[in-house]
Amino acid sequence: MSFEKLGLITPILRALETQGYTTPTPIQEQAIPVVLEKRDLLACAQTGTGKTAAFAIPILQLLYKEKQAAQAPDRHIKTLILTPTRELAIQIAENIRDYGVHTGIRHLVIFGGVSAQAQIDGLKRGTDILIATPGRLLDLWQQGHINLHYIRQFVLDEADRMLDMGFIHDVKRVITKLPQKRQTLFFSATMPDEIAGLANSILSNPEKVAVTPVSSTAEKVEQKLYYTDKASKRKLLVHVLKDPSIVSALVFTRTKHGADRVAKELNKADVTASAIHGDKSQNSRQRALTDFKAGRIRVLVATDIAARGIDVDNLSHVINFEIPNVPETYVHRIGRTGRGGASGIALSFCEDEERPYVKDIVKLIKQQIPVVSDHPFPAAEGPAPEAPAVQLRQSSSQQGAGRKNQQKRKWHGRPQQNKQKI
Repeated sequence: MSFEKLGLITPILRALETQGYTTPTPIQEQAIPVVLEKRDLLACAQTGTGKTAAFAIPILQLLYKEKQAAQAPDRHIKTLILTPTRELAIQIAENIRDYGVHTGIRHLVIFGGVSAQAQIDGLKRGTDILIATPGRLLDLWQQGHINLHYIRQFVLDEADRMLDMGFIHDVKRVITKLPQKRQTLFFSATMPDEIAGLANSILSNPEKVAVTPVSSTAEKVEQKLYYTDKASKRKLLVHVLKDPSIVSALVFTRTKHGADRVAKELNKADVTASAIHGDKSQNSRQRALTDFKAGRIRVLVATDIAARGIDVDNLSHVINFEIPNVPETYVHRIGRTGRGGASGIALSFCEDEERPYVKDIVKLIKQQIPVVSDHPFPAAEGPAPEAPAVQLRQSSSQQGAGRKNQQKRKWHGRPQQNKQKI
């Protein structure tokens, strides 16, 4: 299947050729015809599957054809794309710019954490596509700067992350401001009960597309597990990063404060690193991401929320400095390497309290994670987690009496995080 066979117009095909796109990904192949038919779409696809192009390309084509047929130009917003983080909003805007470079379709991105005046000025000039985070969108709507009455397409991207970040109520408020007659495209990496309920309430007889199940990990990602003690994790990270084959690494921490501490420790050890999280200014976050993509820094330390939307070509390593307590999050993290047929490596540091999380991850991915026991900071001998469905290989120092997971994790039962600053 080629992009030409999807019925795309010449201006978009030219842009895709410039970007080096030759063959659509599975979600693009399935979703683009649905969107071009102006049908609602419910898509379940994890990060790295090409879903931004799956909705951006056909929307640009629909708007281009409408513009060609229109008797006079208008300044109304016709497409609203709602996304949880500013990084993801910026990435979507960049993609729309690249795909629509020959179409004349205007786009604008708005998000919190920066002065609103430039965004207000952009809205006054008019735009065809608005990419927004929920908080800033509602703020500017309440101030009378945004008119949503003319929306033809509404895209809700990363819906499950909206739930994690506590934005679902804001999303529902936005939906009440939209016209009843519209095309809605709904994208989520996972489908917990609340997200499924939201999808059912806003979609009309949608076409359903599911690619790359959440339990699957990137085929070419090599996974390794290090058992260590909490106090030794930063030393272990510095030790691991002495390996020159780790050209670039995205390191995940659980908290913003933890990200700052890890980045500071790495820089002390002469490993160039920056932290990126919700408390950083937009300029600081963008500068860190730009430096990382350009190779000026070797390590980017991020929280899960801040990392959503980070798209780095040829990322060699993902390192779980802290094991996520939601196994699907592990899958999303390691999927940031090994993209586009490239190889990648995911390393995970596990302290004693995190061993039950490893058990849950192994159950989800249904495969072993090889244990690296030959390193200078092994875990002190202590209790091991319950035997998982797929037995992890453990060193003799890590074997001992089993312990039970005290917190049974369920999608609908896990605590939501506090709403993060966007």
